Amino acid sequence: MGTRESNDRAGGTGRRALLGAAVVGAGATVLGAGGTAAAAPRADRGRRGGGLEDLPVPTVIGHRGASGYRPEHTLAAYQLALDLGADIVEAGDLVPTRDGHLVCRHEPEIGGTTDVADHPEFAGRRTTKTLDGVRVTGWFTEDFTLAELKRLRAVERIPANRPHNTLYDGRWEIPTFEEVLRWQDEQTRRRGKQVWIYPELKHPTYFRALGLGLEERAARLLRKHRKDRRNSPVILQSFEPTSIQRLNRLVDNPLVVLLSGAGTRPWDFVESGDPRTVADLITRRGLKEIASYAQGIGPTLDLVVPRDSAGRLTEPTTLVRDAHRAGLILHPYTMRNENPFLPADFRRGSEPDAYGDVFGAYRAYFATGIDGVFTDHPDTALLAREDFVNR
Repeated sequence: MGTRESNDRAGGTGRRALLGAAVVGAGATVLGAGGTAAAAPRADRGRRGGGLEDLPVPTVIGHRGASGYRPEHTLAAYQLALDLGADIVEAGDLVPTRDGHLVCRHEPEIGGTTDVADHPEFAGRRTTKTLDGVRVTGWFTEDFTLAELKRLRAVERIPANRPHNTLYDGRWEIPTFEEVLRWQDEQTRRRGKQVWIYPELKHPTYFRALGLGLEERAARLLRKHRKDRRNSPVILQSFEPTSIQRLNRLVDNPLVVLLSGAGTRPWDFVESGDPRTVADLITRRGLKEIASYAQGIGPTLDLVVPRDSAGRLTEPTTLVRDAHRAGLILHPYTMRNENPFLPADFRRGSEPDAYGDVFGAYRAYFATGIDGVFTDHPDTALLAREDFVNR
């Protein structure tokens, strides 16, 4: 998730100030043997029989894994998210290869998340494309076969904010979605409890025009692994409402519509000439429509609590209340510990890799009644949840 996120490339260097217990390795945990903190009971909104109802509230979702500590969308980042106690792992921003496989990358352009630039044999693949109306130069997954992509290794996407993560550059390959589904089963067996994943379909309209439709490919794999049911531990998400509608016809999984800034338009709306913006989708009428084909929304945090011109939090909107009235859950994105990503009133100093008052920021968002949050730092989110629900 997160093509619409801001501040993804804040610059500068500095020393990271650690919060609470340090993350020592892939097996580190800060919450003891249980791995999770106590959570508030979920409000009854008419769903029965497990599935989403089994999740604690607020749900802690490891954004692209534990991407605050490992290069994102690697099996190592997913593994660490579980080790730190995440309730769900966002295992997979799904993009296709030239030969039709689904792989896990933040974007189809992989120059910033892999070592592809260090492979002279792929120098000729560098090109410029228009992706959802924006000119992008780099290397794109749809121009590589899966075998070729497997020769690459992941690197840290925002090294100025996460210099420690660069220690892991080059260690892990790009996982496929099918590998993630098998990894999920393996982890469920090893841990003795159900592991949840939360893949996102990236740029569905763009890929459909290339003959690489994402929804059918994802549905086929989910059916193959018997994870296409209402209570399956796989939540699917997309920024394009029509993609979620298509998935609603293909699988019975819980579905979530991602929502960017209020003034933006989903790209499928742009392509089809639908004049509505996100502001129209978060009205009571718009939320009621979403509830006819999805179980939740994933709004940017600014739609829940806006920021003023100085970047400080203002009063919460009515979005949480309105979505709950429509029967929808809310899983906003994305909480990060580093200063540039926090509201101004919770920053400490100016170093881009230093942590601010993360617990204060979590409290402000949890107090709105959100059902969960995407976070790059699951350990901190769990400590904040424990503090919040025990107050």
